[in-house]
Amino acid sequence: MRAMWRLTWVEVKLFGREPMAVIFAFAFPFFVLFIMASVFGNEIESGDPEEVEVWRGVGPTDYYVPAYMGLVMASIGLITLPMRITNYREQGVLRRFRAAGVPLLAVLGSQVAVSLGMMVIGAVTIGVTSPIAYGTENPHSWAQTMAAFALGASAFAAVGVFLGSALPSARSAQGAGLILFFVMMMISGAGPPRGVLSDGMVAASNTLPLTHVILLLQGAWLGQGWDWPAFWLVSGFLGAASALTWRLFRWS
Repeated sequence: MRAMWRLTWVEVKLFGREPMAVIFAFAFPFFVLFIMASVFGNEIESGDPEEVEVWRGVGPTDYYVPAYMGLVMASIGLITLPMRITNYREQGVLRRFRAAGVPLLAVLGSQVAVSLGMMVIGAVTIGVTSPIAYGTENPHSWAQTMAAFALGASAFAAVGVFLGSALPSARSAQGAGLILFFVMMMISGAGPPRGVLSDGMVAASNTLPLTHVILLLQGAWLGQGWDWPAFWLVSGFLGAASALTWRLFRWS
């Protein structure tokens, strides 16, 4: 455990020296939230049932706040975390850890701890600034929101470690991560709301973890209850990614 926390502190300092990773993880979701809030505002026509259904009965900006917390998770879990693991493999860092007898749990645990910390910082910043900038609502249930966030963040951390374990190089991790990130952003509810997507796109989005993380967060944040189907699916992604990591991880 001591080795993991020492590695975690080192990883925190190294992460702060990578401005592009910090910018993409934090600035990009804020930029997209600003665009969406400027385009849609935070008012809906309550007499239009279709519009009410599309935005889940709340203003568009209220709809997007929990969605972009999920987007922060996705950016770190799909791009930043896999690239760090594959970079370490290419540079021989993982091999040196193994030679030094550093446990695999400490190596991966430090990466996950830093990633979870970055997700929390990004989500808190969005949650604090959006009510000030756009007049959005605070969570209807703090307990459910924190539980949904913890599960979603853990799932994306597990997916990130799995991608870092399975992909052969940092370049492939970057390419795969970016493709997955933008596909999920566009059809999982963080871009156009799912209510305006075609049936085929909705079916495709149902296979993606970000869709169910957003549904879970929105249900808790917007006061629409705990989404049990989303909970079980996110838990499934977490369990499957964790199991595959232990099977596929390579030190070199």
